Amino acid sequence: MKRIEYTITDPLGIHARPAGLLVKAAQGFESKITIATDAKSADARRIMALMGLCVKGGQAITVTCEGPDEDAAAEGMESFLKANL
Repeated sequence: MKRIEYTITDPLGIHARPAGLLVKAAQGFESKITIATDAKSADARRIMALMGLCVKGGQAITVTCEGPDEDAAAEGMESFLKANL
């Protein structure tokens, strides 16, 4: 299992557009990818679950990747977060 800690830099947080892009990025991997805040967690392949986290700018999240391609998934998710959120 790989774990990434990331602080959202987008002032709007995880809103509709980046959430949709995040889902597409997560679907490219076999591993289970979970996004978590202090209070909740969500499957990164489910846009409504991501939106339900209500992640705001400046908030820290934890991304967990578990599965056969977890190293590639963790790298991909970290790159996506840095480029888009």
